[in-house]
This record gives sequence, structure tokens and C-alpha cells, in this order.
Amino acid sequence: MTNKEILAHIDHTLLKQFATWEDIQTICNDAIEYQTASVCIPPGYVKQIKETYGDKLNICTVIGFPLGYNTTAVKVFEAVDAVKNGANEIDMVINITALKNKDFDYVQNEIAEIKKAIDGKLLKVIVETCFLTEAEKVTVCQLVTNAGADYIKTSTGFGTGGATIEDIRLFKANIGPNIKMKAAGGVKSVDDLIAFINEGCSRIGTSSAVKMLKGEEVSGY
Repeated sequence: MTNKEILAHIDHTLLKQFATWEDIQTICNDAIEYQTASVCIPPGYVKQIKETYGDKLNICTVIGFPLGYNTTAVKVFEAVDAVKNGANEIDMVINITALKNKDFDYVQNEIAEIKKAIDGKLLKVIVETCFLTEAEKVTVCQLVTNAGADYIKTSTGFGTGGATIEDIRLFKANIGPNIKMKAAGGVKSVDDLIAFINEGCSRIGTSSAVKMLKGEEVSGY
């Protein structure tokens, strides 16, 4: 697998609370140079990136991030605002407490409402696998499928664990045929990148892919 093929799967990510505009510009410039699938950045930077880079970048941002327990109305507002500001892709965090409370209709309806509100833009659903039981992971695969999302995504990178091959295999066995997969959090090597792609991930969220492929030391999301 060539570096170019790997980078075409990468959501080049910077979601640190202290990310400066200079930091954001660095990943945007990298994304353009190395042709990553997108940049994934905080909502507050979406408009500035769109105004600075125009259509040179595919802009992804996060909603209900990283804890997921905002109300549905707040998440819908965030998502609509992000699209208005220039986002093409939305990565939303599910309401994990609702899932734990077995309020499955709430989880599914929230995903469906956000998908409807963003007017055809791509919706990736972060389920934060590190907090879920095996049965909950299977259930959430069904909810994401039924809600009509585009992707299921493993992790925020802010939880107690990140993507695992085992979770991707579980997703693959339980999602519908139209749902794609994104691995995020804990992807630390080129071997990891290739392994997740070979397991069927269309996207990988990481801040470090460019560094990995250059052979540089990496840390963080």
C-alpha cells in the first residue's frame, strides 16, 4: 500500500483544547500537500478555515464532543451551524448515558435528526467503544444503521481507550451494508494504519499520519 493510498483514508485531526490558529494552519497545509481525506478540527475554526482555504480542503468537525451528553437540540444546532460555516462532514458523539439506560429510541432518533438537519453532508457517529459492553456495541451498530448515518466511528480519542481491530471486526459483522467505518484514537504506527485499512476502515482519524509516514516519532490523538 502506497503512502498516497494511506493518506487518502486519513481525517487529519487536531482537536486539542489549546490548538492555536498557527497549529490549525499547519495541519491544513499538510492536508493540502499530502491530499488527506479531510481535516478534522474544532467547530470554532470551521469558518476561518473555509474563508482561508476555500475549496482546497474537505472540512470535518465534531459535534457534542467529546462527552456526548448535550441535548439533541443543542447537537442539531451545532451541526447546522457547522455546515453553515463550511463543514462538509460531521463527527457526532452519541448520548452514551442514553445507551447505557437502554433508551435506544433516543440514541437512534438523535442520530437521525442530525443526519436530516445537515442537508446531505456526511455524518460519522462516534460511539466511544471503550465505555461500551460487547452487547452495547452490537446494539449501537444497529442503531447507527437504522438512523441512516454514513459512518460508525470507534472513539473520540479523549476516552480511556481508542480503536482496536477487534472492535472494527465487530462493527463489520453488525452494521448495515451502507455504513462505513472510521477508526480513531490510539493509531500509533504505519502498521496500525495499514491494518485498519485492510480490515475495511474507509477513514482513520489521527493527527500523526504524516509524521508516521515520514518515520518521525508520534504522540497524541
